[in-house]
Amino acid sequence: MHRKNRQGNAKLIFVQSRRDLGIIVSGDLSPTVHINDIVVKAHRRANLILRAFVSRDISLLLRAFLVYVRPLVEYNSVIWSPSTI
Repeated sequence: MHRKNRQGNAKLIFVQSRRDLGIIVSGDLSPTVHINDIVVKAHRRANLILRAFVSRDISLLLRAFLVYVRPLVEYNSVIWSPSTI
């Protein structure tokens, strides 16, 4: 939802959330939108790994997971990790 407001001669646009440096910041500063986005991306990549590899070798799948999925979950985890405290 976009609302427009005026501050002097400048138009201000209100948005529900905004991505900045890879972090989604919502209007209420809740990390819920950011966490949901991370979970969706990580789930998609994990499913892609399972579909892309014919081999079910655990060490191969684990390595692919550590390279492609884990960085998504760990990036800026300091911001959202203590979200329920």
